[in-house]
Amino acid sequence: MKLTLEKPVYGGDCLARADGGGKAIFVSLGLPGETVLAHVIEEKKSFAKAELDEILSSSPNRVEAWCWHFGSCGGCHLQHADYVTQLRMKEQVLREMLARAGVAIPAEIGVLAGEPWGYRNRIRLAVTGDGRIGYRGRRSHEVVPVVECPIAAPGLLKVAEAAREFLGSEIAPAAIVEIEIFGNADESRMLVTLFSADAPANEAEVWLERLRAVWPESVRGVRMVLSDGGLNPKTLASVGEGSISYETAGFGYQVEFGAFFQVNRWLVDGLVGLVTKGRSGGLAWDLFAGVGLFARRLAGTFERVVAAEVAPASLAALERNLAGVGGARAVESTTLDFLRRNREERQPRPDFVVLDPPRAGLGQETTTLLSAIHAPEMVYVSCDPATLARDLRALTTERYRVESVTLVDMFPQTFHIETVVGLARS
Repeated sequence: MKLTLEKPVYGGDCLARADGGGKAIFVSLGLPGETVLAHVIEEKKSFAKAELDEILSSSPNRVEAWCWHFGSCGGCHLQHADYVTQLRMKEQVLREMLARAGVAIPAEIGVLAGEPWGYRNRIRLAVTGDGRIGYRGRRSHEVVPVVECPIAAPGLLKVAEAAREFLGSEIAPAAIVEIEIFGNADESRMLVTLFSADAPANEAEVWLERLRAVWPESVRGVRMVLSDGGLNPKTLASVGEGSISYETAGFGYQVEFGAFFQVNRWLVDGLVGLVTKGRSGGLAWDLFAGVGLFARRLAGTFERVVAAEVAPASLAALERNLAGVGGARAVESTTLDFLRRNREERQPRPDFVVLDPPRAGLGQETTTLLSAIHAPEMVYVSCDPATLARDLRALTTERYRVESVTLVDMFPQTFHIETVVGLARS
């Protein structure tokens, strides 16, 4: 069918209307204003999904994708748009989602962006039974073998290529289904995790030592874990170091195997500054604290900092990063349990709260407890505009107003949107 693409939607597609005003159709790999031929691949009662076949009228903002895997690989969604257009599309999506939820925001949305290529400090690749390594395909679970990935730090791909060659020549002691590679900003130190579908034989550590030997000296540690999808997967074998130091925002953060850390190596400093700059007082809370990225900086401007984290790997790193820092304390707790306990024990109210939840956001009970605490200022760091809009609606109904909104483009070439929202007590 012939369609005119109207606007971007969250997920990387563009919205069109059947017959100019009928059912909503979401078209992949298009740009607003383009006229295209497309065919429907999924039909629902209220909408349909379509694949682009031909561009009849091209947008002036369309560019040739840098990566030749683009379109088949599911990792990127926006390489066909110039970078200014990508930012404009993301701002439009963010503004519309907040408005639809009834959240009042300032007229201007700030933007923090950096180099849109080579930014990823962590990649996770699928491994097939015959030793091929790649990303999952767009609209499928098929593995697309990759020979390049221009959004990843180059050193990560070198390690992945060495792993591919090794797995093709060495019999693994267990079925390897995925490989994750994490490195610090300058790629001088890396950790590699192999996800196994079953428990290995006794020679796993010896095999890992041989594997480590084919990699650059920058690979400091390698482990094999059972692929169970949990927060603390069972380690089957490990060689080398269990953590690396990541220098950013003025500190050297210890990051353990499996610990959460921001993925964009170019923007970590800017993100920390955006969240913490100008904040000071008696007590600050860092909730969903991870390895203490924000807590460590806040400890320099607040008398006391309490950082709550429950994921075992992140908690171990958090405790190490706050060790010996006066007034800073790591607490093993989910954010919800921490807030419940605070309500029961009637502990002192914080002057400032940082919220950096996973994609699921805060949820109703957490927003209710936060509103009851009534801290003067909060900053919400979100990686999902849908759950952000839901949570801001709850927080701004009675207690808070949105003071600032900044789009932080942590994931160039993709549809993902990171947002930093400043909230002040009404």
